[in-house]
This record gives sequence, C-alpha cells and structure tokens, in this order.
Amino acid sequence: MTDGWDWRAPGGTPGSAGPPPGPPQTGPTTPYGGPSPYGGHGGSASPWWSDALADPWRDPYAPAAVVLPSVRTTGAAPEPVTDPDAPGRPKLRQLLLVPLIVALLAGTLGGALGYAFAVRGGVGGGITLGSAPAEGPALAQRRPDSLAGVAGRVLPSVVTIRVAGLGGTSEGSGFIVSADGYVVTNDHVVADGTGRASVTFDDGSSSPATVVGQDPESDIAVIKVNRKGLRPIEFGDSESLAVGDPVLAIGSPLSLANTVTAGIISALDRTMQAGEPGGPVRYYAAIQTDAAVNHGNSGGPLVDSAGRVIGVNSTIRSLVAEGQEAGNIGLAFAIPINQAKRITQDIIGTGKARRTVIGAQVAGTATRAGAGVRLAAVEPAGPAAAAGLKTGDVVLRLNGRPMNEPTDLIALVRKFAPGSVVTVEYRRGTARQNASVTLAADAK
Repeated sequence: MTDGWDWRAPGGTPGSAGPPPGPPQTGPTTPYGGPSPYGGHGGSASPWWSDALADPWRDPYAPAAVVLPSVRTTGAAPEPVTDPDAPGRPKLRQLLLVPLIVALLAGTLGGALGYAFAVRGGVGGGITLGSAPAEGPALAQRRPDSLAGVAGRVLPSVVTIRVAGLGGTSEGSGFIVSADGYVVTNDHVVADGTGRASVTFDDGSSSPATVVGQDPESDIAVIKVNRKGLRPIEFGDSESLAVGDPVLAIGSPLSLANTVTAGIISALDRTMQAGEPGGPVRYYAAIQTDAAVNHGNSGGPLVDSAGRVIGVNSTIRSLVAEGQEAGNIGLAFAIPINQAKRITQDIIGTGKARRTVIGAQVAGTATRAGAGVRLAAVEPAGPAAAAGLKTGDVVLRLNGRPMNEPTDLIALVRKFAPGSVVTVEYRRGTARQNASVTLAADAK
C-alpha cells in the first residue's frame, strides 16, 4: 500500500520499505549516509538533523528543526562589560534632584492654573472686578504741568505767618517774593500785631520776621525774614486772565499748613468793599474763584496752571450770620497780582504805597442798574477835570467795564498804576461822550 509518495531509495524498488539489507548500521542513516530522519525502527537517534530543510525526501508534514552545534571556546573568561545605557543604582544626588524638579514643576503648573482660574472668573463666583489695565491719564502721571507738578513747585515758596497781638495770635499765609526774605501777605493778617511775626516754611522750619510796611486800603503788607537763599514765587499777569482758567489756592486754612485746593476763575473785576467795623474800607477789583478758601488762607497765593501767582487770597463770602465763623461756599476773592506787586514794590522802596485816583468823588447811592455812577464832585486840578469831566456827569464805562455801583469806579481805578491812561465813557444830559483820563497818584 502506498500513500502516493515514491519511497524508493537508491538501489531499491518502488514500494519497498527501504534499501536492501546490508551491513549492520550503528544507527539509522539517510539516503546519503547520514542519520535517518525517522530514527529507524526503534533506534534512539534524534528526529532532528542539521540539513533537514535541504532534504528532498523529507516528509513535509513531519516536524523538523534546525539544530546548530554550539561553538565551544577555550581560554580565560572575558572581562565583564557594563552597558553604559543600562539602568543602574541611583546616586544620592539623583535621589534629591528628582523630587526637587518634580516639586518645581508642580508649583509652576499649580500657580499657572490658579492664575488662569482666578482671571477667568474662578474666584468671586465668575465675576471679574475692574477693567483691563490701561495707561493712566496724563494728570495721574504727575507731569510738570499737572496740578500735582504745579503744587510741588509752588509749595516751597508758601509760608505760614503767625503774629502775636493784644487779642491773641493772628494766623494767615504768605508767599516769598525775593531770595533775601521778603514775604507778601494781607494787611489784615498783621494789622493787630506788635510789629513782629514768625514765619514757618513748607519744610517745617521757622524764622522770626518783622513787618516792613502795610497798605490798609489795598489789604497788602510786606514782612521780612532774616534768611538767605529762599525760593521766590514766579509772578504772572492778572490782566491776561479769562473766566474759566484753572487755578490753585495754597496756604494754611484753619491752621492746616501746606494745603492746596483747586478751582477755576469764576469772575473777573468783581469789585469788593471790605473791612472791619471801625477800620479802613478796602476797595479792589477782585479775581473771583471757586477754589476752597477759608480762614488762614488770607495772604496766600492764587496761582495759574503754570504755577505763577496771579492773585493774593483775601476774602470770602459766606451765608453765616454776623459774628459766626464763616466757611467756604465757593465764593472767594483775590487781589490781582499786578496791583499787589506794584504796592509791594512801593512798600519795599519807600515804606508806603501810592494810591491811584481819578480826581473825582462819586455819589453815595447807585443809580438804576446799568445806568452808570454819577460824579458828585470833580477836583479842579485832578485827572478827571483835565480830561473834561464835570460834576454831575454819569460815568457809564471805564475801559469798557460797565459801572453799576459807586464802588465799581473806586475799585477799578485803584487796580491801575498811577500814570495809566484809561478810557471813560460818560453821559452828560442826553449826550454820550468819551474821554481819555491819565490817572494819578494820591498826594498823601
């Protein structure tokens, strides 16, 4: 019985179970004389041989393996070699470094996540407070022309003045006008004193001072401290002002030294008639401001947006009853600096101030509103008479400024320096006329 394979061996016949009998073998052999792939009949040889894959007579369904003999070597064993990339036992430095790096990474990641969580609404129930950061406004950057910059330049020139008198100590403000110690203030600050005062500077230091001269009618006084190298204030021009210009009032209101308040010029040439009962009557065409001014600000500077003094703070309006303490209600008045500067120069130069006059007296009562002020008397040799004005004439305007009250003409005339030429519009009967009047200094 055959299975379809030709099992004929060299020298055999088809269908035979193997080669013809021959000499005894020590073990099964292959057709080529090697070990039999089948182990013979009951032999002990291995069914695996080395060239099984090349045997053309091998049963393809029989298991086979390639067995290569191991190479035997002789001699000394090779030295052990350590693989540099093989994991080794960690050192102490590595043991410390790894946790440190992990901690840093964890902290950084946690901080980043926490920041993102807070910014995106994780804190506060999802509500973001405030707007995105933006560049501050110009004023907040404190440029030299900002209010803070102006105040910083002017404060070293502002002082607090205390004058001892019979009724106690009078306190006010002032400002330095020369490096060798001249200080300008109000006359009513030093009026009741004994001629000696003390001056406190913005750095807290103090010096004694003496009164150089006073002008009660203009409410200007000059004192002197014995100190050199002071920082004088810069003068402005009160004739170049306009309603709405920003201003700062600086002084010591209610004994609060180095106080700065801000406002605007709310009116110009606001004629004032002031003075204490029994004292001199003061007339001036004031600068009106809404900057907060209180008791103690008197004599301090009113400065413009460039830090130049344009007025001397002098009086306030209040709604309190007579005898009560007045406070700021947004109506404060300053003497124009052009007038104050002229009087200061007169006091320093001669010890007294000249008073500017027009050479006429006005009626004590006002005419109807807008109708002007009537001249009650005209001095024969005075400026008004020289310009052709007569008693009974009604002055309607002075340099374009309407005359409504008798005090208007007095205050506006004293605003100008002696020798100034002003235009007077007046009515005589029913005719209107103009005259140029050269103002003069009082003979006193």
